Amino acid sequence: MNYGVKKCLWSAFGDVTANFIQATLVIFVIGSFFSEHQTILNLFKWAGIIYLLYLAYDIHKSKPKGLSDINNNSKSNFSFFKDGFLVAGTSPKAWMFFPFIFPQFIDFGSNYIIQFIILIFTYMILDFLSLIGYALLANKLVAWIKTNPRVINTISACVLIIIAIIIAVTQKY
Repeated sequence: MNYGVKKCLWSAFGDVTANFIQATLVIFVIGSFFSEHQTILNLFKWAGIIYLLYLAYDIHKSKPKGLSDINNNSKSNFSFFKDGFLVAGTSPKAWMFFPFIFPQFIDFGSNYIIQFIILIFTYMILDFLSLIGYALLANKLVAWIKTNPRVINTISACVLIIIAIIIAVTQKY
């Protein structure tokens, strides 16, 4: 919100690049390990659920960050790309997401490389579009967000709780 939609494009490119690398590692390296060790996968599932609930609590209790009125353009496009890449690449949420979600859509008994390519590019396009959609929406709502910052934290916390519940109920290993 402080930098505008154009700078957000570069962060979104960094995010989807990191997600591509993560998903590739999960499906072709870590995924095969988990397919042979269901108990460990189940432990990771519950660790991920607990982590999501912790994040929800942390977001709900955190003090909203202030937004500046100045559109700060001093950072380079590469800096935004790097920030997006590092945030997504080091996020435990992403490392937990790919092994729980992607294997459900891949039949490892047939040509899973083609399936993976279709799945990852579909994910990357949808992720990129949603990030840009968030940026556009935030750009439109910035005045309201400045006056109601706690609402964003509450909504974010509720979404994380819902995701944790869905994973707990639907993911059977």
